Amino acid sequence: MAVVLFVIRSVFVVVWILSGLLTELLVFPLLSHRWRQCVVGAWSRGLLALCGVRVRVLGQPLRKDPGLWVANHVSWVDIFVLNCVRTTSFVAKSDIRRWPVIGLLVAWAGTLFIDRGRRHAVREACRQITGCFQQGDVVGLFPEGTTTEGLDVKPFHSGLFEAAVQARVPVQPVALRYLRHGRPAPELSFVGEQTLVANLWVLLGAWGVAVECRFLPPIVPDAESRRGDLAGRCHALVQQAVQSS
Repeated sequence: MAVVLFVIRSVFVVVWILSGLLTELLVFPLLSHRWRQCVVGAWSRGLLALCGVRVRVLGQPLRKDPGLWVANHVSWVDIFVLNCVRTTSFVAKSDIRRWPVIGLLVAWAGTLFIDRGRRHAVREACRQITGCFQQGDVVGLFPEGTTTEGLDVKPFHSGLFEAAVQARVPVQPVALRYLRHGRPAPELSFVGEQTLVANLWVLLGAWGVAVECRFLPPIVPDAESRRGDLAGRCHALVQQAVQSS
């Protein structure tokens, strides 16, 4: 049954991905920033529906005005999950840009790529994040710097929190949990040496998949805020939510 489900979903997902790439090439140049965000949000919801992934939103996400969402990182799916809640500009490692197909899609979704090997990479990323804040956007950040199985949370890198501190925009911790029939599902994570094809085989052949997004109370930086302290507070809140749910 899993094989049949995988084949059926794969056909629809491929068609949906092609439609997204064509939209980027032919339609996006004609749209305003606001309408691009609407298209990306609708497309992300369609993608997850075709993949058989339900999104459960808990808490009160920032729906308006600029902000920084900081979440634990489990899979390539995370970007599209958060886009279902509110279209988001993401910060991701530059090597994701080179992933087959997915790299094109996350770039289309408004991802800001950072090359951590460059000397001034963090400074440049903060400048781009500030530009997003000035447009009224929410920016998504995965400060672990890598994916995990979703059962624990690695320490948060603090560098990019500086943009929120300087702009005095709210920082909202977000805990992501991948579930299958209501239970934690580490097999859905995209970690280690697993290939994208192998991950899709598990995801598209599975029933009862849901991603729980728990939006925790925002933290508003003030004149005394330090990025390291802010990152530590967010990490503690996300870790507690992931482990206690």
